[in-house]
Amino acid sequence: MIDKQVESPSTAVADISDGSTVMVGGFGEAGSPIELLHALIDKGAMNLTVINNNTGSGHVGLAALIENKQVSKMICSFPRTANSTVFPDLYRAGLIELELVPQGTLAERIRAGGSGIPAFYTATTVGTPLAEGKEIRTFDGRDYVMEYSLKADFALLKSYQADSYGNLTFNKTARNFAPIMAMAATTTIVQTQRLVKAGDINPEVVITPGIFVDRIVEVKNPAQESKLVAAAVSYPS
Repeated sequence: MIDKQVESPSTAVADISDGSTVMVGGFGEAGSPIELLHALIDKGAMNLTVINNNTGSGHVGLAALIENKQVSKMICSFPRTANSTVFPDLYRAGLIELELVPQGTLAERIRAGGSGIPAFYTATTVGTPLAEGKEIRTFDGRDYVMEYSLKADFALLKSYQADSYGNLTFNKTARNFAPIMAMAATTTIVQTQRLVKAGDINPEVVITPGIFVDRIVEVKNPAQESKLVAAAVSYPS
């Protein structure tokens, strides 16, 4: 087995290049890899396509990456939330593209991408603008829309615990899309709050096996997005 630990977030994201497609874990702030996102801002990769549940909050994390004009397209379910202003402003100005995907469909598109399934049919969005231009087929008298799977060059994720081989555990809601994103990305990069030796995690509680993880960086005291937003923090300051 390979020791997948790297020394810093900046080292972890060093090969993310212009034009990459990047999946970012997180359900709101739960599971959002703030330190990896800030390292990606520092790296300066441009013209990114980002796949996430939402578009970030305030002026930190994903919202900061968008504000820095590094993202050309968002694929997400909730482009507007209580504290998100960056993406809506850029979208109205025509400076960023949006592919809006219902949350269940988003999860299944990612899962399909990691499972080698190129496309599938769903009844969600039938008869709505989100189905326009997509193939429709009828099964048992009901219409279904064909959706293509989603894959990415990189996934940026956050775990509670990891061992040096990349086996991961998550803390409750912070798990969200992370396990399926790890499967759907060519390179999976994880920041973890607690890095332990191989064998220290009971195999019965491992959620994401190390075979799906390429790099691990320990961040013992990760930033909490809501606290940064409440303190009016901006990145880079």
